[in-house]
Amino acid sequence: MSENHVSGMEASAVSVLKRAVELDQSGRLQESLVCYQEGIQLLIDVLKALKDESKRGHYRDKIKGYMDRAEQIKAHVNQMKEDGKYHEQIKISDDATGYSYEALFKPYISNALTEVWVEDPYIRHTHQLYNFLRFCEMLLKSCCKVKLIHLLTSQDEADSSQQSSALSELKDSLSAQGVTLDLQYSSTIHDREIRFDNGWIIKIGRGLDYFKKPKGRFSVGYCDYDLRPCHETSVDIFHTKHTKTLKDS
Repeated sequence: MSENHVSGMEASAVSVLKRAVELDQSGRLQESLVCYQEGIQLLIDVLKALKDESKRGHYRDKIKGYMDRAEQIKAHVNQMKEDGKYHEQIKISDDATGYSYEALFKPYISNALTEVWVEDPYIRHTHQLYNFLRFCEMLLKSCCKVKLIHLLTSQDEADSSQQSSALSELKDSLSAQGVTLDLQYSSTIHDREIRFDNGWIIKIGRGLDYFKKPKGRFSVGYCDYDLRPCHETSVDIFHTKHTKTLKDS
């Protein structure tokens, strides 16, 4: 492995672990745990490539320190889950970037995830329908094996044909990927909530529609949603051991 490649891995590890510490200090424990795990793996890869024994010792100590902290966080998070007391809040400020669906939901997606419930009254207009499509694509690209997505939304009274046509096309497209879209409408739905059958519950104040309209079709952030400015909103994350029971009751 070339020296430049090792240096690149070192820089990546430093960046990821710096983010882990920031998230840790701000109380965003599940997100920090994911970053610690990614950063530790990068440091292990660096350690394997190093031949200088003094540097290897330095990195072994670093890895042990980060692993100890990650284990502490994991135990604390698991205890809060067990007690049903897990609650985390993320504040997204006006014009903030870095909050694509991948960035926001990744810490809560696991191999155990197979079923998702989306309750959002505003999956109606064109850009909102695209938001839901992007959310579904994010699930397909992730490590989980989602087989069933439930969507509860309200009907667009002004142009229900566009909404129904778009969601019907998406349903067929997901079916071709081995995923079933269960679509239901409600005229009284107001709250916005996303539930995963691995126990995570994510409540976004603005639902999936928290991105600002791009300044133009060739403006930065038009394609990459990590670079798209956001509206101000809050994200509340909870965990329950009874997700399916709550939805079936």
